[in-house]
Amino acid sequence: MKTNVGGIDRILRIVVGLVLIALAATGTVGVWGWIGIVPLATGLFRFCPAYPILGINTCGKCSK
Repeated sequence: MKTNVGGIDRILRIVVGLVLIALAATGTVGVWGWIGIVPLATGLFRFCPAYPILGINTCGKCSK
């Protein structure tokens, strides 16, 4: 599994994921807020399964 999520992309994914999860936990956005687990996980693991399909790599030179 190659790294394909770069620095700014990674930070944004983690922040958006945490915000969505927090909003779901407080009941502000309802059950759909738990979808924040997806961007949080992709940010933490630095791999997005959709990126290879779309031919995107925000990581630049970094890859494992």
